[in-house]
Amino acid sequence: MNPINWLLTSQVTIAGSPVLVREIVGNVFGLASALFGMRRLVAAWPVGIVGNVLLFTVFVGGIFDTPQDKDLWGQAGRQVFFAIISLYGWYRWYQTRHKGAGQAVQPRWATTRERLELLGIGVVIYAIAYFVLKALGSWGPQWDAWILTGSILATYGMARGFVEFWMIWVAVDVVGVPLLVQAKFYPSATMYVVYGLFCVLGFASWWKIQNRERAATPEAVVVG
Repeated sequence: MNPINWLLTSQVTIAGSPVLVREIVGNVFGLASALFGMRRLVAAWPVGIVGNVLLFTVFVGGIFDTPQDKDLWGQAGRQVFFAIISLYGWYRWYQTRHKGAGQAVQPRWATTRERLELLGIGVVIYAIAYFVLKALGSWGPQWDAWILTGSILATYGMARGFVEFWMIWVAVDVVGVPLLVQAKFYPSATMYVVYGLFCVLGFASWWKIQNRERAATPEAVVVG
């Protein structure tokens, strides 16, 4: 069996249930992306996209062969949005890095206007996502819609360098862990726990960086 076929078809048993190897591998890429993101490395984006592609195939059993009997279209849809927003983040961080900045992004708090915009966009996305996911027959559409919405906002916030994006991820993880456990996507549920702990560390790290860099350039003013 060649490596690609092995990746696409192999399974392991966890807690008595079959689990796809590509779910495990996809989450490993996701964690690597988060680690690179905390260090503000441009590589966070392409590495994350690889994980997005693999995980998309995991959550839509109606299209791809999966052992679980529940389709989570919100989980699959967020992988698509991740990939799209990651292209934007990749471009933005790359441009910043190659304009002479020491790092690909400078963490900062979102302005009041930006927070209100994110809140409004979040409400609209959630409303649309809920009805679409319900129509598609996604399992637990109200929770799946929140995970999708929060994930989009968090990824966009990361691309913009908002310190708050780490806390949005924590809110996503709080809902995602029980949903994925009930649906028997155990590797993804486990990674959500790891992500949650990691996001707390990431939040503290970016907060510290923001304070340090702001103190070094007190004349800088962020226009929102």
